[in-house]
Amino acid sequence: MGRHIKKELLKTIDLMIEANLTIRDMNQNDRSVIMDNLAQSQEAALRIGNALESLEGKGSQTVFRLEEYCESLYLMSQSVEDPAQYVKCSKIIQKQLACIREEIYHGLSDEKWEIVFLPYKASMWDSLESVWRAASLDKQCDVYVVPIPYFERRSDGTLGEMRDEGDLYPRYVPITSWKEYNMMERHPDIIYIHNPYDQYNYATSVHPNFYSVQLKRYTNMLVYIPYFVATAHRVGEDFCTLPGVFFADKVIVEDDDIRKIYIDELRKFEKENGCEGKFGKAEKKFLSLGSPKFDKVLYTKREQVSIPSEWEPFLYAEDGTRKKVVLYNTTLDALLKDEGYIKKIKAVLHMFYENKDDITLLWRPHPLNMAAMQSVRPQKLMEYQTIVKDYKEEGYGIYDDTPDIHRAIAISDIYYGDWSSVVSLY
Repeated sequence: MGRHIKKELLKTIDLMIEANLTIRDMNQNDRSVIMDNLAQSQEAALRIGNALESLEGKGSQTVFRLEEYCESLYLMSQSVEDPAQYVKCSKIIQKQLACIREEIYHGLSDEKWEIVFLPYKASMWDSLESVWRAASLDKQCDVYVVPIPYFERRSDGTLGEMRDEGDLYPRYVPITSWKEYNMMERHPDIIYIHNPYDQYNYATSVHPNFYSVQLKRYTNMLVYIPYFVATAHRVGEDFCTLPGVFFADKVIVEDDDIRKIYIDELRKFEKENGCEGKFGKAEKKFLSLGSPKFDKVLYTKREQVSIPSEWEPFLYAEDGTRKKVVLYNTTLDALLKDEGYIKKIKAVLHMFYENKDDITLLWRPHPLNMAAMQSVRPQKLMEYQTIVKDYKEEGYGIYDDTPDIHRAIAISDIYYGDWSSVVSLY
């Protein structure tokens, strides 16, 4: 049980104890007011009982006592015109509430931290995985991975079809449906996110219920770990002034150089907008603890990865020797901003086709390429889709649109493509 839930249950019980004393001292001629207060007390008991059953199952002693308490409330409502019986019921209720409070205080553990990870793209899970592994091994933590739904944007900027990638995560990661985990009721101690954009991403949007500004209401510790790693110890200023950065209590970055950039850019933004200190103390917000994405690279070994059967023929020459594998990485930024980029992709693919006997191309486009093209450059989408279709049909290389970038890194020998965070991982 999370510390917050126990605290809230005890707070509710204290209010019920206070309400009972208030009801006892009410003028018994105010029958409608008394009945209204008794009904509110019963509703509070039902909420506590439901919370206990959802956390610890049915049939607990405390839930039984809450049922007895509700019966006493009913008897009290029937004895309004009998002062002696009315006061007697109030005394019984006071004892029942005291017992319920003691059982919750001493019987429910608050030693564990409830930690929730909220990834949205399965391909970006590597930005959280090593932290999840550590938390899962800690006996003081109750850990949940709750993939959240997202929308791809239409060309007019509106939200399109909702997507849920909960079934695309590694089998060793236990998944909890976002429909089953009630953030407001459970109020986890720590929430981890890797998407900082809220509504300001032109390609996708996580469900508005999971914007960082909303999540901040449901926890005392919101932690943002970027889904990317910086290149050449630099990060664009736009990445430093996003909602996930603003509303997070902690932001985890790779090293001290990157941390300084985040601090400087946040302070600059606050000064320019007259909101100094609104988003917390920058020195305490940003922590240079490394990136889980680097942890994942080190953890993933070539001999241990599972290679799809349809990839196998591309990895070996006719004499059985292993061919050199080139990881071709095409980025979202280049595809959207460079007018000649599609022509360049065609030329690159043709060059590797000419050398297919000696080299295998593993083309891995950015996972949001199609969605971004549809939203930002719909007039080029069909041409791009044709290139992808032809590449697959010609069958001289691997097209990798799986969530796992680390398998591509592990099985390849050479990196070729755009300047991106994948270069740092490589």
